[in-house]
Amino acid sequence: MTETSIPRVDEPLDEEDTAALAVNGDTEADETEADDDTEADDDTEADDTDTAAVASGREKKAAGEGELFRQSEIAADYVEGLLDILDYDGDIDELVAGGRPVVEVVGARLQNLVGQRGATLEALQELTRLAIFRQTGTPSRLLLDVGGYRATRRKELAAVAKNAVEKVKEYGEPVRLEAMSAFERKCVHDVVNAMSGVASESEGVEPNRRIVVRPAD
Repeated sequence: MTETSIPRVDEPLDEEDTAALAVNGDTEADETEADDDTEADDDTEADDTDTAAVASGREKKAAGEGELFRQSEIAADYVEGLLDILDYDGDIDELVAGGRPVVEVVGARLQNLVGQRGATLEALQELTRLAIFRQTGTPSRLLLDVGGYRATRRKELAAVAKNAVEKVKEYGEPVRLEAMSAFERKCVHDVVNAMSGVASESEGVEPNRRIVVRPAD
């Protein structure tokens, strides 16, 4: 079985990419599906009742997006407080993208908030999710990014995934990657699953959980 290493990002990142990714958790563990509130209509109901039901469904959808944006605002306030305590300068954007709340921090000298292989960023994200939970009582899938780290790392991991796929196709043997965070695994799964003839799966337990890329059955 081939072992493939992952390039590291240790230099400060200057560019911001606002594309959001359904992160935090690999394919088999973290893909949360939206609740289905649609119920079958009763054939005996009048047309005006059906119209009211449609309008109610739209209101529920709007309320859901509003709640996600509220989570991003709570997160932005929390992160702003952290920056003040740490005496770091940064611009904070809050938004909803990909069906989840997103907070992005842009500024110079923020690398310490990312840490090696994004370890500090992951910890900050969990603290921010906890802050949201304490205010709303609802678990959050907030995505926190600092200095465009996630977008840059996503591109690197796409290259790692493609390289692993090439080796699998060339030699017909599974390729075992280095241990990765949930975010990194999700990035690799997405790339591999978009290619024919190969499949990916995670093995092991945190913090040593990793991906194996293998020929498709």
